[in-house]
This record gives sequence, structure tokens and C-alpha cells, in this order.
Amino acid sequence: MSAPQLTAQETVERALAASRADGCIVIATEISQTNLRWANNTLTTNGEMRSRKLAVISVVDGQSGAAAGVIERSAVDAGAIEDLVRRAEKAARDAGPADDAAPLIEPGADYGGAASGWADAPTETSAGVFAGFAPALGQTLRRAAGERRLLFGFAEHTAETTYLGTSTGLRLRTSEPSGRLEVNAKSGDLTKSVWAGEFTRDFTDVDIPALDASLQRRLSWADRRVDLEAGRYETLLPPSAVADLMIPLYWSAGARDSDEGRTVFSKKGGGSRLGESLTDQPVTLRSDPAYPRLETDTFLAVGGSSSWYSAFDNGVPIGATSWIDDGVLSGLLCPRSWAEKSGGTPTPFVNNLIMDGAGKSLDEMISSTERGLLLTCLWYIRTVDPQTLLQTGLTRDGVYLIEDGEIAGAVTNFRFNESPVDMLGRITEIGRSEITLPREWNDWFTRTAMPPLRVADFNMSTVSQAS
Repeated sequence: MSAPQLTAQETVERALAASRADGCIVIATEISQTNLRWANNTLTTNGEMRSRKLAVISVVDGQSGAAAGVIERSAVDAGAIEDLVRRAEKAARDAGPADDAAPLIEPGADYGGAASGWADAPTETSAGVFAGFAPALGQTLRRAAGERRLLFGFAEHTAETTYLGTSTGLRLRTSEPSGRLEVNAKSGDLTKSVWAGEFTRDFTDVDIPALDASLQRRLSWADRRVDLEAGRYETLLPPSAVADLMIPLYWSAGARDSDEGRTVFSKKGGGSRLGESLTDQPVTLRSDPAYPRLETDTFLAVGGSSSWYSAFDNGVPIGATSWIDDGVLSGLLCPRSWAEKSGGTPTPFVNNLIMDGAGKSLDEMISSTERGLLLTCLWYIRTVDPQTLLQTGLTRDGVYLIEDGEIAGAVTNFRFNESPVDMLGRITEIGRSEITLPREWNDWFTRTAMPPLRVADFNMSTVSQAS
């Protein structure tokens, strides 16, 4: 007979009770997911999934300092908990002193309700989240078929609930509902392709007919083709493309790596570039767990350590943080241990990213462009040089030439080579910020609000045959 299924809270408590280490952190994560998929204007699959994960972090004190061992498993039942704890303790004893060691967080901080919700059940999702979206999608698919357009895409909704318990008495719960929608529209002969994506918490704010109208419009822009060579062009980046460039910038903003000379935010001669101006434009890049429609965790819950965070910092409160303030580098990701060693400020990772903007809409920016390129999105982005944050990647699903405020036609795709930090210095206009979905990074990071940007001399290094 199999062991009984425990609640997430019971699992955490049983693991903590089994611990023989000097300190213990247990993180139980419940994941509920549902999705719809379609191709060639026809729904193909739908489904619902449930999963759970358990991470045990054991802390063992030694003469040379504290060590941590982390073991994480999926679908852990009651009979496997003690073995998981013993394995984490052995991993800690084998690991040796941790250079990010710090005292475990004690109860008492203000987490905005995360502590009082400990007893609540996990948040669940189901196909019912698509109750308003699915009928509109069906009508849109039928309309596309009648107009000889092809729609492909998926809608996915996830409810992830995390329970964090520690041997110091911390008991915290957070729930992050999130959804993403991606749609590709193609002409009937498959010669033209465009893309759109949206982030949503619950699909009640998704207007699929409006999104389809936008896709139709951009397909029509490609009725005329214009040949362009590689080169540097004034370029309008829509919010999705901006997100895909700002996320690597955020991921590179580790205080330790910067202090030790390994990132674009390292100062020549030592230390970081905190306080330096990166652009003369009023760029503000920030994170805020309370940002409307991008709400996220108010405490840190991580199953390990990196240059961004420390396993010892589990339970650290997360608040609003400014990374770039009016063009000046104002914050770097910094665990408590490195802040103590460097004299910096502890700054935890936040699971959303916002660039403020209150200017024109993208359409208004197009109408005021004498000559330039308009992108749809970026993909296959890779870092070429961490010390300059040089990125390479491809444009995809529509690059358009703008002449005298009008779309003159579609051009070829390009491979680009750009550092988002260097690009900040060539921004000539910041548009109106909106919640958007990154194309390249949305498997890992979805909560973004970005403006469209006008950038001078965006480097389209070579012509690409990618579609």
C-alpha cells in the first residue's frame, strides 16, 4: 500500500521534524496547469496537469563555517520524506563551508499577507479559466478560415503555490497565477508570418478579436516586399522586443559578479558601476511585487544559490526596487552575505520587470518616423560577451520599413548584434509602457511591462533567411 498523500503544509512540517541538522529550510511547491492548443485554424489539444516539488535545504555548522546541502525531488510521498532529509544533510556535510552563509531568517517581517495565508489550500486552475476566452477563440478561428488565413498558437494558465517553512519558525505561503497566449498568423500560401503574445493573470482581459485584427493588419503590411541590406538603422522596438533585451540586462545585474569584474556593470579598476549614468534619457527600470496585473512573490523562495540569491536568504522580504533610475544604475542583485562582505545593500531578486514610459503609442511613433525599421519580435538570443553584454539573435515574424510615417512594406529578417546597455545610450524616444510578453524568454520570465523604444543605429549585422 502506498503512503498517504500529505498536504503541502504537512509535508513541510514532517520534513522539518525529521531534520537533525543545525538549520533546515523546506519548500513545497504545488503546480496546477491547463492549456489549449490550435493549428491550421483548428483546436488540436487541451489538458490539465498537476504536479508537486519538494526542496530540502539542510544547514550544518562546522569549525570553518556553515555548509548547505540541497536536494529537490518531484512527487515526494510521506514515505520518502525522511530519506530526502537525510540526503540533504549528507550533501551539506560533504559540501564544505558555504561562502554565502548567513543566519536563517527569523519570523517577524511584514510580507503583505504571505504569513497569514499559511493554512490556505493551494490555488488551482482548470479549463474553466478559458470560459470567456474559448468561445471568442472559436469565432476567431472560423473567421480566419473564411478569410484564408491560418492561425496557430496556444493558451496556457498556471497556478503555482509555494509553501516555505524553516527551523527558525518561518511559515510563508505565496501563490502566483499566470497565463500566456501566443498566436502565429500566416497567409494561406505560408509566405507571410506574424506573431503576437500576451501575459495575463486570468484570461479575462484577453481580447482575441482585437489581437487577430492586429495580426491581419501586419499580414497586409507584407503585401509589398522591400529588399534591404544589413546595416545600422533607426529602429522601433515594440514592448515585447524591449522585454527580451531588458531581461538579460536584469539577469546580468549581480552585485558580486560586477564587483569582481565579470559583467557589463563592472567598473574599470575594480568595483561596480553603481551610481554611473548609462543614458541621458529618463530610463527607469524597476521591479515591484505589487505592480498591478504583474503581482508576484513578496518573499524569496529558492532551491539553491547563485550570483543573484542565496539559499540562506530564503524568507527575505521582497519590496519594490529600482535598478536604473532616471538613466543611472541604482541597484544590483545582492545576497545578504555579499552585502556584508562588500559593504553593499542586500537586494533580492524580484520576479517582474518594469520600464516606465508615458509617451506615444507605437502607432504614434510609427507616424512620426521619417525612415526606419519596425520589428515584431526577437528570438534565439544568446550572449556573445558578458563583459559588454553583447547579444546576438534574430528578428522574426515581420520586419517592416517605415517611410514618411507609413509602412512601406516588409523586409528580410536580420541577425542583430547589440548590447542592451550600450543601446540605452542610443534611445531617442520612449513610448507608453504596457504589460507585454517576451518572445524569447517567456518560458522563464513572463511578468514584464515595457514601452516601445526608438533606437538610433540598431545593428542589423547580417541578412537572415529565418522566417
